[in-house]
Amino acid sequence: MNRKGCPEEYPITLIVNGFEIAVFQLTNSDLVDWAFGYLFSEGLVEKVDDVIEVQVNEEKGTINVSLNEAFDEEIFFSKKKHYTAGCGRGVTFFSMTDVKSFDKVNSPQTYPLSYLLKKRSQFAQNSPMYLESGGMHGACIVQEDGSIVIREDIGRHNAVDKIIGYALRNRLNPEKLILLTTGRVSYEMLSKAAKYGFAVIGSRTAATKQAVQLAKYLNIEVIGYLRGKMSISYTSFGRVINDLEERKVGGSSY
Repeated sequence: MNRKGCPEEYPITLIVNGFEIAVFQLTNSDLVDWAFGYLFSEGLVEKVDDVIEVQVNEEKGTINVSLNEAFDEEIFFSKKKHYTAGCGRGVTFFSMTDVKSFDKVNSPQTYPLSYLLKKRSQFAQNSPMYLESGGMHGACIVQEDGSIVIREDIGRHNAVDKIIGYALRNRLNPEKLILLTTGRVSYEMLSKAAKYGFAVIGSRTAATKQAVQLAKYLNIEVIGYLRGKMSISYTSFGRVINDLEERKVGGSSY
């Protein structure tokens, strides 16, 4: 019998300008990236320069963030919480209506489907935590030059926050990036990607009906079930070109 290591998760308290936001279950890696990504995804920061400092204390299990602007905790906590549908339970303060107010994507970038499948394979082969335990999620950005950057976590939404944080800290142009994820693309996953401005999202698995509705509204290309030569096109804005023999998958083809 082959044995793999167990996935790890830790309770991490996020504190912003002295105010405790929540306790999150996170994998103890790339926590600075996660803090930037989560704060951006939830609208607490708009750019990397809004953050003065991020201090991670692994012994206490805390992330302390200092922002340039005052943090109005009453306004923030008055928003309705929406618990995420997935492992590594999280919370978002953005509703479907909030997400529809995000800027629509107008990227002219196009990619062959074979390119996405190739990058998805590279992503899978270069995810050490998943290969070790078999129980981790990952998020990956494909850069304009074809290089990939991967972040992993017990929670799929945490992994996406980590990769958004990396992109934000490195001031990357979202219109020239592809976002790949191992997890289901639900509305809160789509909202995170939409907030940053990704034009193309690819997943190893499905997208929910709510996520697809939002993607159509915001002009975001969503491709699911990227496996081998398989895929499903949930939205089509001409950014992903089918250069492979058409293959029927479920109720759709690509």
